[in-house]
Parts: sequence; C-alpha cells; structure tokens
Amino acid sequence: MTDCIFCKIIAGEIPSYTVYEDDVVKAFLDISQGTPGHTLVVPKKHVKDLFAYDEDLAAAVFSRLPKIARAVKKSNPAIKGMNIINNNGEVAYQSVFHSHIHLVPRYTDQDDFKIIFKDNSAKYDEGKYKEIQQAIVKQMEDEQ
Repeated sequence: MTDCIFCKIIAGEIPSYTVYEDDVVKAFLDISQGTPGHTLVVPKKHVKDLFAYDEDLAAAVFSRLPKIARAVKKSNPAIKGMNIINNNGEVAYQSVFHSHIHLVPRYTDQDDFKIIFKDNSAKYDEGKYKEIQQAIVKQMEDEQ
C-alpha cells in the first residue's frame, strides 16, 4: 500500500529504529515510546488488522513475539514486565491500519502507562453470560 506508513517503513522509505527483522516481520521502536523500549512488531505483508489474518500468517507473526519480547526485556534490567497489545479497529484505538503488536515494557506501576479493565460483572446474570457464550460458539462453528 503506497500510503501506509508501516509499508513505507518496511520498504525502507521511512527510517526506523529496527530491533529485529526477518522475512515475515519487522520490529522497530515506536516513535512515541510510551515507555522506554516500546516496540512495534509488524507483519511485512500488509493486513489491516487481526481480523484479516489467516492461520499461517497468525502462526508466523505470533510465533516471533516471545523472542522479541525477551530481547526487549533483557535490554534493560529495570524492566519488570510487559504489556503486549494489539488494537483492532478505530474504536479499539488502532491508529495505523496495518496490523501491529505493541510490546510496552513496564518498569513500575507508576510509569505513566495505564490499561483499565472495569468490572461490569454486576450487570450480568447467568442468562446474559449464556446468551453471549452461545453467540460466540455459533460463530466459532461457522469459522470451521
């Protein structure tokens, strides 16, 4: 895609701070550096989001995450953990529509990076959980 910033980075048209590259992915520092070492893992094949992956691409891309994540973690002894995030769709905060996985090193619970999982369980009863479960299970059957 000629207007995709990540395709341009992959092609070498835009410089990046590459930390890993092979025939499937390119991993480079996120320019925003949410925390020091914040890295993006991007498939070289242009796919809009996770919904566009096939099984082979998913296996190839996601199998590379552990070694890249370990390298990022080992790069700084102050890193205590890591958030691995994949946003899909504008409503889910995807801002570049070329699939990418964020590796966000965590140094402390006060490092200015937050994810909030609100507990909405009081709004659900057995029937509502089963309704959601059955809708997803039906779609899983359709995926087979």
